[in-house]
Formats: sequence, C-alpha cells, structure tokens
Amino acid sequence: MYNVFPLAARLRNQSMKTEGGSETAKRNAGERAAEEVTDGSVVGLGTGSTAAYAIEAIGRAVDDGLDVRGIPTSFQSRQLALEVGIPLTSLDAVDGVDLAIDGADQVRDDPSPNAETDANATAANSNGGGTLIKGGGGAHAREKLVAAAADRYLVVADPSKLIPELDRSVPVEILPAAHTTVAERVRELGGEPTLRDAEHKDGPVVTDNGNLVLDVAFGPIDSPAELATTLASIPGVVEHGLFIGLADATYVGTDDGVEKRTY
Repeated sequence: MYNVFPLAARLRNQSMKTEGGSETAKRNAGERAAEEVTDGSVVGLGTGSTAAYAIEAIGRAVDDGLDVRGIPTSFQSRQLALEVGIPLTSLDAVDGVDLAIDGADQVRDDPSPNAETDANATAANSNGGGTLIKGGGGAHAREKLVAAAADRYLVVADPSKLIPELDRSVPVEILPAAHTTVAERVRELGGEPTLRDAEHKDGPVVTDNGNLVLDVAFGPIDSPAELATTLASIPGVVEHGLFIGLADATYVGTDDGVEKRTY
C-alpha cells in the first residue's frame, strides 16, 4: 500500500501554482474526488498539488484492484501516475474520457444556493459559478483538452481558491514567434502581459508543448466568457487559462471535510 510518494512530495514543495490552503484541505478534496472513479473508466489526471492527492488515491485504488486507465495532462502528472502504478493511455487511443479531475488557481464561486455539504449538493449555478482560471503550472492547454473531452470534469480546491470575481492574471500559452504580437494585442485589450520566467534556468518557461507563457493581468474580470472568446481569436495564441462551462462540480476541501459545488 502506498503511503509516501517522493514525486508528489516534491511537487507540493514547489511554488508553480497559487499558494494557500492547508495540506489537509487539499488532501480531503483530492481524495474525495478520487472516490468518483469507477472500475473500467478512463480518467483525466490533472496537474498541481491538489490534483496530486487525487492521483495518489487512484493509485492506491489500483493497487487494491481497480481497473482504470489514466490520461495525464502534463509531464509531472504522467510521472506521478507511473510512480503510483496507474496504467496510462492517450486521448487518441480511447473512445472517450469518463472523468477528469484537476485543480484550479481560482474558482468563481457563488456561495448560494449550491454551496452545500457533500451529501446535499444541489442545483446548477446561473451566475458564472465554476468558471476557472488555470495555468499556474503551465499545463492549461492539455488540461483544457482533457477537460473538454471528459463526460464529467471535477475540480479539486481548497477554500483559498474560491473567489466571487476572477482577478488573477490569465496564463496565455503562445507560439514563441508570436511573443511580441500577442503581447501588443493583449495590451490593446487592457491587459498587462508578463513573459513567465523559469525559476531554475535562464530564460522563459517553456511548456510541455514547446511554447511560451504570457501571464496577462486584466484586474477583475467582469465577463470571463467574452474575454475567453477574444483571447482565443488572437493569432499565435495556443490556449488560455480561462475555463468556461467545463466544470461539473468543485470539491472544496477543508480541514474538517469536503463541500461540493455543482454547476
């Protein structure tokens, strides 16, 4: 039985994604979402410290006999899945994805009416709840691809990620040759772009897809769907970190348990 995974521990000690939230809260969220994985399913495996707890829990279930195949969304999630014994596949090798589990940097939250306990989660949110900003780890292009392919997309988060209005910088993955032109275009939209620098090497972050990332500060985002459409239309943009209408539920871990938002 798995207890401590060295790669997961290293991942949680890194600061690629947003900080905040206790490890207990993250663990509770990830492990609760992992309970939704059923025998024979294809599962999207997200990236980040909270998603890592879900991957670990799925690994323990596989060790106990659960039959699943995982589709990782990044090099890190792939390595962790291999470490815990989850058989892997790819999108082009399966008919579909039954369930995807991933974290988020921010979750637009409407505390009523569906901020219920896990046992009593209720109706869909009509006020933009469940809209996400992702990409703190630079994996948002693959994460969105898997999320869009999944029958169900579950977000795992601690309370620090919940916010009534999105205001975090939006990660935008771009072709390297388009760095200057995309930066100019987002400035025209009122954004302030910053090329993401690597922490342990000279130069910018390079994604698993071989691209660069602009972190674009827009301030409070009144209309995430409109901004998402505009960003997607800019030549040279591969993908942005606004996730609109993809999440089916958010499992919010606390030190005492889990709350569930449904959309």
